[in-house]
Amino acid sequence: MHEILRHLPVCHVEAPGQHEAAKTLPTAYTYPTMDQLSEALPAVLKHFGLRSVIGLGVGAGAYILARFALNHPDLVDGLVLININPNADGIMDTVANKITGWTHTLPDSVITHLFGKEEIQTNHDLIATYRHHVTATMNQANVSQFFRSYNSRGALEVERPVPGGNINVRTLKCPTLLLVGDNSPAVEAVVDCNSKLNPTKTTLLKMADCGGLPQVDQPAKVIEAFKYFIQGMGYLSSASMTRLRSRTTSSSSISSFDGPRSRAHTNDMQRGRTQSHGPEDKRGRSHTDVSMESLSSSHQNISKTTEMAC
Repeated sequence: MHEILRHLPVCHVEAPGQHEAAKTLPTAYTYPTMDQLSEALPAVLKHFGLRSVIGLGVGAGAYILARFALNHPDLVDGLVLININPNADGIMDTVANKITGWTHTLPDSVITHLFGKEEIQTNHDLIATYRHHVTATMNQANVSQFFRSYNSRGALEVERPVPGGNINVRTLKCPTLLLVGDNSPAVEAVVDCNSKLNPTKTTLLKMADCGGLPQVDQPAKVIEAFKYFIQGMGYLSSASMTRLRSRTTSSSSISSFDGPRSRAHTNDMQRGRTQSHGPEDKRGRSHTDVSMESLSSSHQNISKTTEMAC
């Protein structure tokens, strides 16, 4: 992250009571909904004098930032969303969550939410580290309230624009990079989210041989993709890259960002990055090796959806 941090300030936002060693929230405290958390972000930007941000969020943080971008598109230049689920829990999910709450401890519930079965069974060190983090450094009463708030979220209700159709459909208007590991329990939700977003502004990066948390499992590849994404928006033009290779899965359609945006903000400290914690058609696909530079050079307005498997 050094190259990014040299040019862009970072504003890290914690949800109430979710920082390490947090005190238990008062009994009378009503935990905010996901919508309310997203509506708290404009005040954060105003406080720090940030005119707009590039949002980076994981899981619930990704959902909160996406809703923030939907309601305040003028404040968001771009989004990097890891493990986002744009949907509300269905009836079966709600019942399953209640049963899990009765039969599992909070750490177990968090672990199964973050990691897939295979990863839980094989990557014992990683799972033990996160279990210890939840039990020893986090306030479990506060985490439980946040967990319930997330499970009660509403759907983002985004819709993919159709050429010649309604130009005012509800969708993300900024360049968006969706990230997920191919062994993540969130993979279906992320692919579904990709199918609902504007294909000219969205890139799906599905990371091969990667578990539930790409930023932990393969941090170098995630950061490299992040750098190229920022470069594609006109920032960090002088940043050096290591040219990671990836395999691109060409589906029915490849994504690019809409036209070049004139930027002179490489060292503008008024810009910041805010950080907050339909299934694909079964078609035949061709696989070609491409450089991840395509993330930064995809200014040609190609009306296709890119799915990259690193």
